[in-house]
Amino acid sequence: MKTRMTIISAQALGVLSLQTAQAQQLHIQRIDLAKSNISVPGKEAIQTRVDLNPGALATNHKHPDEEIAVVLQGTLEYRIEGRKPVTLKADQSLFIPSGVPHTAKNVGDGKASELATYVVSKGVALVEPVK
Repeated sequence: MKTRMTIISAQALGVLSLQTAQAQQLHIQRIDLAKSNISVPGKEAIQTRVDLNPGALATNHKHPDEEIAVVLQGTLEYRIEGRKPVTLKADQSLFIPSGVPHTAKNVGDGKASELATYVVSKGVALVEPVK
């Protein structure tokens, strides 16, 4: 009986963890707006709108090249490795260097959105999770 309860508890915990991860992802929406060739051979510019519901966290990740993020609405807290956390509101921006792990969290009461602009090598994954 104890073994059966342990297995059931482990299964329930696994389902709960999966549901939590899925729910967290549902709070963030990425919309690719533009992808354009640029004058630098092998590079392209990509613009993406990222919408975060209140409390949503874009977990630790990095990009292969630089990112410029402009907050369109709401309040976002950015944690960039090697820097102090910074909180930005609409019309404020920041630069995130190539390959530097970072997070973004909606710390406001309403929806928050950013416009992220990247200049990246063609054919390279835009986002890489970091543990």
